[in-house]
Formats: sequence, structure tokens, C-alpha cells
Amino acid sequence: LGFTFKWNMGWMHDSLMFFSKDPVHRRFHHDQLTFAMLYEYSERFIMPLSHDEVVHGKGSLLNKMPGDQWQKFANLRTLLTYQYSRPGKQLLFMGTELAQESEWNHDVSLDWDRAADPLRTAFQNFVEDLGRLYLDSPCLWRKDPDPEGFAWIDCSDRDNNVISYLRSDGTGQMLVVLNLTPVPREFYRIGAPVAGAYSVVFNSDDARYGGSQFDTPESLVTDPTPFHGHPQSLVLQLPALAALIIAPDG
Repeated sequence: LGFTFKWNMGWMHDSLMFFSKDPVHRRFHHDQLTFAMLYEYSERFIMPLSHDEVVHGKGSLLNKMPGDQWQKFANLRTLLTYQYSRPGKQLLFMGTELAQESEWNHDVSLDWDRAADPLRTAFQNFVEDLGRLYLDSPCLWRKDPDPEGFAWIDCSDRDNNVISYLRSDGTGQMLVVLNLTPVPREFYRIGAPVAGAYSVVFNSDDARYGGSQFDTPESLVTDPTPFHGHPQSLVLQLPALAALIIAPDG
């Protein structure tokens, strides 16, 4: 009947456990984000952020995130960008787009009364734009079941708590960089697969999404410094608790 997908519960539990930790401790739990790639191609996976993780005292997705209110929203934006940009299909439970404060409760409505709150409006803009980027970017989904569709750039930078990876469909490619601490990483170098000009096509720290407006250039050019096994590299300005998705021009 074509039911070829399996819920990746391990990914969900590991990711939520990682993101619920205070960033000062995340460097000791780096493997919780990288481990799922070891078994990614054993099945065809759906990555759920589902109702059973936001009931019975477990807290809503927003309230699982550490820090003050701004940091909670920033963490949640980064988690969703990670979910959408890695291999596998996404499942968001109802209310995620509202960044609900309350747990799931089948006896009451969603928090529609909060939808007009500026923070929620910004978050809904973020979810909408992230979905549109995913739809318009075949390199984020076309080769999900193929190991050639994903490659780590760097999965071992525990000290800075940054991970970076490459998505490709054979014709297009995108670089994803996650800064998982509340500290901006300035002049952060990553290897780039091809030389030339790049653009930041998605920034979870964008002011339209409620971000910090950290000065992140949208246009980048490689320099011939070899890094991460590539003959050229990019130098980035990474906002705090944010994800950048970067694509070669042309």
C-alpha cells in the first residue's frame, strides 16, 4: 500500500533532550544531535514533534526550551530549522505554529487567543517561510533516502556547539549551520563545496521572525583557504541560537 515510512522516535527524543538542556551543558551532549545520522538510511523516516511529547507534565515545545522568553523562541526556531533541513520528512503537531505555552489538551481549543501576539505573529511568519523554502528547495528533500543527499561539514565542534552539514540533490546544494549557544560566533569558518559567491537564503534570527537583528551579511564569497576537507571556505557571522541556510549563487 506504500506505507514505507517509520516515525523516528529516537530522533525526536534525542533532539528534544538536547534542546531542553541549558546551552552551557550542550557541549557534553553533542552526540544527541549527530547520532541519528548513523542509522538514517536503515529506514525511510518521518521526524515527528508529536502530541505525546507535549502532554502529562512534559511541557509544550516552547516551554521545553531553556532561557528567557527570547531564548525559548530562538531555540524553537533553530530546532524546527534543523528538523526541516536534515534528511527525512517532517511532522508538526497542531499548535506548533502558534508556539503554544500550554500542553496539548483534547478538551480545549488551541491557544488561538494568542495568535495576534507579536511574538506569535513573528513565529507564524517563520514557520510559513520555512515551509516555503523547503517546498522550493529540492536539495532539501529529493535525495532523502540516498546517502549522497547529505554530508557533514563539521559535526565535532563541541566547544563552539556548532554543527554544519551539506544537502544536495545532484544539481543544487545548500549548507546548513546551527549555532546552538546564546553567544554569537563571529568570523566562524566552514569548508565550502564549490568556490564563488553564496547567499544566506534563510536566517532563523531574521527580525521578521523575532530575531536579534545580529549583523549577518546576506552575500558571501569563498576564499582559497582549505577547510573541512574542501579546497575553499566561507567566513560567517553566526547569530546566537540560530540557523543559517546558505546556497551558492547561480
